[in-house]
Amino acid sequence: MKPISELGYEDARDELVAVVQQLEQGGLSLDDSLQLWERGEALAKRCEEHLAGARQRVEQAIAAREADED
Repeated sequence: MKPISELGYEDARDELVAVVQQLEQGGLSLDDSLQLWERGEALAKRCEEHLAGARQRVEQAIAAREADED
């Protein structure tokens, strides 16, 4: 399993979807469920980091374009 810090947005999102599906299916031990939940939380955070970075890049591009238009 690849470290979360190395995952791109799409990979982190896809794995998060798989984690949610596993948790919804149930049948896991408490320890396994907790480990899966923790990985899911970390994956969600990684997705948020990617989205925040993308949002910042878009805002910078818009600001740069507006500065060029003035």
